[in-house]
Amino acid sequence: MIDNANALVSVVIVTCGVGNYLSDCLDSLESQRQDFREAIIIDNSLNPVFFRRIKERYPWAQIYSSKVNLYYCASLNKGIESSGGKFILCLNDDVSLSGDFIHNALKGFFNDDIGMVSGKILRKDKKTLDSTGLFLTNYRTAKERGYALPDTGKFSEAGFVFGASGCAAFYRREMLESIKEGQDYLDTDLRMFYEDLDVSWRANKLGWKSYYVPEAVAYHARGGSCRPESGLNKPMAARYLNDRLFGDLIKNRYIVMLKNERFFRFILNIVPILLYDLCLWGYVFLFRPKVIKIIISDRKYFARALRKRDKLIRPVRA
Repeated sequence: MIDNANALVSVVIVTCGVGNYLSDCLDSLESQRQDFREAIIIDNSLNPVFFRRIKERYPWAQIYSSKVNLYYCASLNKGIESSGGKFILCLNDDVSLSGDFIHNALKGFFNDDIGMVSGKILRKDKKTLDSTGLFLTNYRTAKERGYALPDTGKFSEAGFVFGASGCAAFYRREMLESIKEGQDYLDTDLRMFYEDLDVSWRANKLGWKSYYVPEAVAYHARGGSCRPESGLNKPMAARYLNDRLFGDLIKNRYIVMLKNERFFRFILNIVPILLYDLCLWGYVFLFRPKVIKIIISDRKYFARALRKRDKLIRPVRA
């Protein structure tokens, strides 16, 4: 059991000022303020009116307004760097928390080798699952366990998972420090998408574990900050992304594989990987040809991923 939780937990929220998402998120935090020491908001809205409104309405939160859109990874890095907690809860602004989320999630850090905790994340309808833990598929994609399934109680038992969904990921600071790449906790080359799989994969390679706590419940409007309203909670939601973001989604999968995949594992999974890529690129060529140019223009990131891979080859944490 973790004592003095309020002195140990920092909450970092990234927002771009869309709709009322941030207000809903902060309202859900306000009811459990005794469980954390600080809430840090990185504001990418580029809107001074939004900044002032949040600052006036939630004076207990620290809000930093960026002059440019830092995107998700760089924003979280800034928030984590300025935070002081032993445990850091990273939130999308389109997530709201149940009243005892932090209290229950902290129970998942019952061993020193547990580096991250995932709660049960539902859609805003409170009936549909969004994530009960993150997993690495044979296709080398990120799988949110239970994604879009009705919440029938199937995932009501706590247990180990591969990682935590980035929309509401609880991290141990020691784990984040151990996987840090230069100044980056999260890889800024990813901007957004697949950053949670990258963190989880890097942590797993160093011997850190991840734990799922179903009593820690959160509610997520998936894609609320980056998709049009018509694409919320829809199957194959990636198709609602604009070309730039869809290009990031493709690019980031390859970056994460280049950094973390082991050759033997790659060979074992070569068939599902190729099948996935065949379907993916068939869709791109037929329906999103502009994405091809975007991927080509981003080719420098692949070389950088290989250089980072060399630095990640180090002894597994005991």
